[in-house]
Amino acid sequence: MATSDESNRKRERDFVKWLDAIKADADAIFLLGDIFDFWFEYRNVVPRGFVRLLGKLAELTDSGISVYFFTGNHDQWMRNYLTNELNVKVYHKPAEFEINGKIFLIGHGHDMSFKKFHERTLNFIFGNHLFRKLYASIHPRWGIAFGQNWSIRNRKRKGRIVDPFEGLEKEPIYRHVQKLLCQKHYDFFVFGHRHLATDTPLNEKSRYINTGEWMKEQTYAVFDGEDMILGAYQK
Repeated sequence: MATSDESNRKRERDFVKWLDAIKADADAIFLLGDIFDFWFEYRNVVPRGFVRLLGKLAELTDSGISVYFFTGNHDQWMRNYLTNELNVKVYHKPAEFEINGKIFLIGHGHDMSFKKFHERTLNFIFGNHLFRKLYASIHPRWGIAFGQNWSIRNRKRKGRIVDPFEGLEKEPIYRHVQKLLCQKHYDFFVFGHRHLATDTPLNEKSRYINTGEWMKEQTYAVFDGEDMILGAYQK
């Protein structure tokens, strides 16, 4: 979810409707990051907006559905607000899960995708506890506004949300999970970040799945207990 203009409110409403549609069948919901365009938690202040989504997440966890949130490069400064207030489990790195006998590695994937030095540098800065404390010393009126404007300007400067697809062998997440598979078996590698819905066999027993994005295509993946399937929200 980006800034609070009407298009983003509509996107938020669609997302909440989708959560409503799946809650009867869901045992757990995994949100793979960049749900918020910018997020920074002060001790007593969080960014305004997103009330429909936050309320729905609270409703889901109150009903007994587990919700897992993996921070992305846009919301990696998340701390414990969602955990304390909504009972959402927050992860800052990929995590392993065993579900119905299948082994999953799930995460956002941005830390597998850095092609340039400045991208690695920014990730180090955003993950640095000292820098986070220094940023927290800025008054929220300026700190949150700066972060939101920086994110918007950066997207406009690039002129696109996602880098063009140039083949699987040039996809950093795909290459990375291939290396991980040499060390340990996983049935499913499930990541986001790339904004390209993908279901790719790695060998006869393992697959790499990218859930895509919610900006335009509104894609997701569902595990039915045996297999994982990509889908798109039908309004």
